[in-house]
Parts: sequence; C-alpha cells; structure tokens
Amino acid sequence: MKKVNIAIFASGEGTNCENIIRFFNDSTEVSTALVVTNKAESPVIEKAKKLGVPVQIVSKAELNDETVMMPLLQHYSLDFIVLAGFLPIIPNFLVEAYLRRIVNIHPSLLPKYGGKGMWGHHVHEAVKAAGETETGMTVHWVTPVCDGGGIIAQYRVALSPEDSAEVIAEKEHVLEMKYYPQVILRVLKETF
Repeated sequence: MKKVNIAIFASGEGTNCENIIRFFNDSTEVSTALVVTNKAESPVIEKAKKLGVPVQIVSKAELNDETVMMPLLQHYSLDFIVLAGFLPIIPNFLVEAYLRRIVNIHPSLLPKYGGKGMWGHHVHEAVKAAGETETGMTVHWVTPVCDGGGIIAQYRVALSPEDSAEVIAEKEHVLEMKYYPQVILRVLKETF
C-alpha cells in the first residue's frame, strides 16, 4: 500500500476523529493530513490541534464551492476522506472526485434509521421508540443519496427494554470507537 493521506470531516465533539488520529499516529502507511469542520466552536478543533493535525473551518457555502474545496484538498494531497460525525451533506462534486474514497459512519444498522435528519440522538431515540432489541453502527460509502451508499461493515450490540436513548447511544459509541479505525484501515488497504 502506498502512503495514504486522509482528511477527517467532523462537526461535533470529535471523539471519533481523535480516536482515528491516534489509531494512525504511528502508521507508516496512513497520515491524517487534515481535519475539516463546519463549526468554528467545535471541540474537534482543539483535539486535532493537540495531536498536531491542521484544521480547516469551512462554511456551508465554502463546502459547496468546488473552487474552494478542491484546491484545499489538493493542497494537502488528500487521497481519502473519512466522515466522523460530519453533519452537512457532501456535495456531488466531492463525491464524484473521491468516488469510493469517502466513508461515513452511521449510528444504526442501515438501512434502518438513516437518511436526512437522522443523526446522533435522533437515531437513538428512534431505535428506542421502535423497541428494537439490537442496534449498532454501519460504515458505508458516501454517495449522493444520504446514508444510501453501499454498506462496508456493520457491528451490532444487544439492547434491553429498559435502555434509554442515552444508554443506547453509549452502547453504540463503544462499537464506533473499537471498530471504525479498523474498518478504515481495511478499506485503505483494499483501495490503495
């Protein structure tokens, strides 16, 4: 595998982002070259900077502007994009430029509880309301259809009727922290 430069796109707390950066920190094959966020106040900024990874804040307008995003990604020689809690929809020009080189994580067993507006607590509340006996995480390819790309991997966890949406979120997050970096590495090895 050639040396691969990845960008992590994140909007929130940045726990997955930090976990992925640390996972590849000593790698000779994968470098986290850039973190992109759409929120100037996001905790992910400080986490990335502490780990020595440059951060770029992009507005919705900039994200959707090919003349802004493509030069930015080319400047860092990016080969692959990892979405880790990034809420905006990825514009079609990026999907096309990085076809089968953008992965996303979703906090349910897709195709259940996916699509526009289904993120974070919205998903866990829907899982609870439906009385599901299990939930999990899905890693999938990013396509123009929100949460509609091919499934790369899924991991499951059992739920009990007394689990609150918060407990469901905690159980699912354990899976993300354990498996997402491993799945990314596997995909990179298969791709490059």
